[in-house]
Amino acid sequence: MSDRTWNPKRAVWPLVKFGLLALAIGTGVYLWWLAPVPVTRHLVRRGEMVVEVMGTGTLETHVKATISPKISGLITEVRADQGDRVKAGQTLVILDDRDLKRQVEASEASVAAAEASVKRQETDRKRAAAILENASRYASRLDATQGGAVSQTDRDKGIEALAVAQAGIASADAAIVEGQKQLASAERIVDYQRARLSDTIIVAPCDGLIVRRDRDPGSVVVPGSSILSLVSTEKTWVSAWVDETEMARLHEGQPARVFFRSEPARSYKGEVARLGREADRETREFLVDVLVRELPANWAIGQRAEVYIETNRKPDTAVLPSSLLLWRGAGPGLFVEREGRATWRSVRIGLRGRDTVEVLEGVQAGESAIAPEAAKTSLREGQRVRIR
Repeated sequence: MSDRTWNPKRAVWPLVKFGLLALAIGTGVYLWWLAPVPVTRHLVRRGEMVVEVMGTGTLETHVKATISPKISGLITEVRADQGDRVKAGQTLVILDDRDLKRQVEASEASVAAAEASVKRQETDRKRAAAILENASRYASRLDATQGGAVSQTDRDKGIEALAVAQAGIASADAAIVEGQKQLASAERIVDYQRARLSDTIIVAPCDGLIVRRDRDPGSVVVPGSSILSLVSTEKTWVSAWVDETEMARLHEGQPARVFFRSEPARSYKGEVARLGREADRETREFLVDVLVRELPANWAIGQRAEVYIETNRKPDTAVLPSSLLLWRGAGPGLFVEREGRATWRSVRIGLRGRDTVEVLEGVQAGESAIAPEAAKTSLREGQRVRIR
């Protein structure tokens, strides 16, 4: 008997495999070519086109100050915390003042002693002036006496007494000048010590907001060390880096939109406040400060933001979302829906905004530009589409 007897299962199995392969190929062809692809549609419309220049930067403030002591000392009180609003002149920090108070008291005692010394020296001058007056009178009487009634010895004594009295006046005047200088020096020292004492109370230099606290009571600080960081909220702007090729299109006063990364879907009104005059030599960008008219409920100095500065407007032109554009070797283009199929159109674009682009040629108002619903799906020329 032969080993190659007919087996129905073995004979049918190649047919089954062929059928499954044909089904798979047919299904693939259907899904690839015949099955309509779900797409979204955007009607080409005519409208206003806004041209903007984009920049990325950080939120900054025009006025900011580091609250720091003028003298070294121990912090005893910190009367403001992060997030507090303060007024100009408001006490923020108090340093230990016990040693400085004793120095002020000692300096004040030195002033009192110098004042007493000046008064004593003025009294000594009055006494010297009285002696000089008596000596002058005595010398005058001797000069008025005629003949030999007055001996030469008496005349010499009168002249000597007058000279001594005049020297006493000069000495008293010098002592007064010296005492006044000592008094002035003591007064300057006490003023200096009082100023140091007043430096133990640190006040806010302007109205503003405390954005950072770096020290607590018990910390020893030195001049220049940061205790608090204060910013004024009267002028806040985004310092944005913009490509230098846009420099000629920008000027102060241009309107702008600001998008904070904490609220990417909301824009805040802004205005170009000033243009930087130095470009980065590596990135070829320069700074543009955009004044922000309103801040988010929660904000922070240094947070990232994007600015879109308006440089031009066209009131009536064909406008499309820039996300519909595709770039191929020949240039930009897009797919439009025609009789249920995708049709490729090459286009020529003009002005470009943040989310929109001006289409000069290639499509007309009223046509339907389409894009696949699925992010990773692509369209082909002539492919069937289904508009949601």
